[in-house]
Amino acid sequence: MFTEVFFYRWFTTCHGAVVNAAECIAKKFSLAGSFSVRAVRFLVFVFALLGIATPALAEQNDPLQKVGHILIVFEENHSFDNLFGLFPGANGIFNAGEAAIQVDENGKAFPTLPPVLDTRQRAPDGKSVVDSRFPPTQANAPFLIDPYVSLDGYTGDLVHRYYQEKKQINGGKMNRFAGVSTAGGLAMGYFDISDSYLWRLASQYTLADNMFHSAFGGSFLNHMFLICSCALQWGDASADDRKSLLQSEVMREDGYLINTIYSQQFHAVDAKPPFLPPMTAPMHIGDRLDAKKPEPIKWKWYAGGFNDALAGHPDPLFQFHHQPFMYFARFKLGSDAQKEHLQDYDDLVADIKGGRLPPVAFYKPIGRNNLHPDYANLSEGDHHLEELINLLMSGPQWNDTLVLITADEHGGYWDHVAPPKRDDFGPGTRIPLIAVGPMVKRGFVDHTQYDFGSILKTIEERFGLDPVVGSVDGKATAMRNLLQENP
Repeated sequence: MFTEVFFYRWFTTCHGAVVNAAECIAKKFSLAGSFSVRAVRFLVFVFALLGIATPALAEQNDPLQKVGHILIVFEENHSFDNLFGLFPGANGIFNAGEAAIQVDENGKAFPTLPPVLDTRQRAPDGKSVVDSRFPPTQANAPFLIDPYVSLDGYTGDLVHRYYQEKKQINGGKMNRFAGVSTAGGLAMGYFDISDSYLWRLASQYTLADNMFHSAFGGSFLNHMFLICSCALQWGDASADDRKSLLQSEVMREDGYLINTIYSQQFHAVDAKPPFLPPMTAPMHIGDRLDAKKPEPIKWKWYAGGFNDALAGHPDPLFQFHHQPFMYFARFKLGSDAQKEHLQDYDDLVADIKGGRLPPVAFYKPIGRNNLHPDYANLSEGDHHLEELINLLMSGPQWNDTLVLITADEHGGYWDHVAPPKRDDFGPGTRIPLIAVGPMVKRGFVDHTQYDFGSILKTIEERFGLDPVVGSVDGKATAMRNLLQENP
């Protein structure tokens, strides 16, 4: 067993001929001198004779190495229980136990849920109004939204910010979602999406029911964790900017940015400062794919509405803070890097049809298609996803494509599963992840613990990248378990 683990651990960076593998393994384990290399080379030879996994054999048997293209579809703002709490075989709502009972700030259970508020409407005093579509009082328990708002209808938005989500999780008790929410009892609502395309994909392929968004709070921070397992730090902000950002809870005392801030080089004309200057660090997954030797690994970030935003007339539902690479100096508008790597949904369609989808790709739908409460509904985004998957299935690269569909965060919706404890950034609440592709297990619910670091780890192990030392992705689990062993 030791020998198999020994070689499996290093096969992604030490694969190749026996001689090269031996030299690499000796180096990895700090074995010095020609004798050490010869000794390891001899062991590799013996293990090969005995049929024990060497790096080359491990690679051959690794289902991840059969994947040629990875596409991450990054949707918006739904917890696992909110969409898949009724899914057969998954850890759903009926396992909630005491987490289903919501409490106030003093730990006392609400007699009934707070009224559902519609944040899309405002009273004369500026406060959200009660949503008259819902009953004025409801039991303190999760409830089905569908009788009041259909899948093609719109709800109000729910607070999904760093400090508020930490309060909602309440040390893992998961019982302060309704009390902290800006939409009241809506936080405890869930949908029956069993007639949706999303549900059909989850039923036909693999649904992961132990996936967590990587950082407490909203889109900005979680998009950063998707591409670098990191938070951006603005250590040299001016005194005035720092004061403003601290007061608005966008910045922590240590300078890390935890809620939405816009990039100085890419924002809407009506966006309010302070704006974050273009960053040169830390390294993100794009940098690391470009630095791969002997040849870089091609990659792209596609976004709906990106071309219109570049041209200065963005769609009203284009979200600038959903474009994480645009916070980095390397991708300034019009640069070669921006043109090569950051493209529009129309380019994604053309690349799929033309067989030019790069080995690593991300897709961010425009607002109306990204499932976000308030400005999007579930039905329209579901239809858009169906069009995309059908396009991929009919394309020339489908046979080796792995599609990972997930949400950037919980959107303020309740989930009953306490997230694991990693550090002061997260992880946050549980979210759905659906894996689709010819090599994905059929009709499978994957209970493996994942977060966005797992997506990066999957890319790293497939394409031979070393994780950043001490990083979240370095400690995460790659998504092998949702792949067939012999597709």
